[in-house]
Amino acid sequence: MKKNKLNISLERAYDIVKKPITTEKSTNLQQFNQYSFVVSKDSNSFEIKKAIEVIFKVKVNKINTSILRGKGKTFKGQYGFRKDTKRAIVTLEEGNTIDSSLEIK
Repeated sequence: MKKNKLNISLERAYDIVKKPITTEKSTNLQQFNQYSFVVSKDSNSFEIKKAIEVIFKVKVNKINTSILRGKGKTFKGQYGFRKDTKRAIVTLEEGNTIDSSLEIK
């Protein structure tokens, strides 16, 4: 099996990982060493893994991604859609944690 030797700059890492998700469900996942982030739609799992490792200096075990389709909404009589978003649930190795007070620039 080939190891992926992808290196990501800190600037690209911040472009990939947009912001953490702080919902009740994502807070409950933290007890299982899982953290949720909104990520760039054009990024893949390998890039997300490297970006999290570069930004937070932790060891990532697994990445699960999902694309949430934008909901249909009516605004001032016009029907439109919210933007699609991509979310990543990151599982860290044992002993690694991300401080919840850290903010992404």
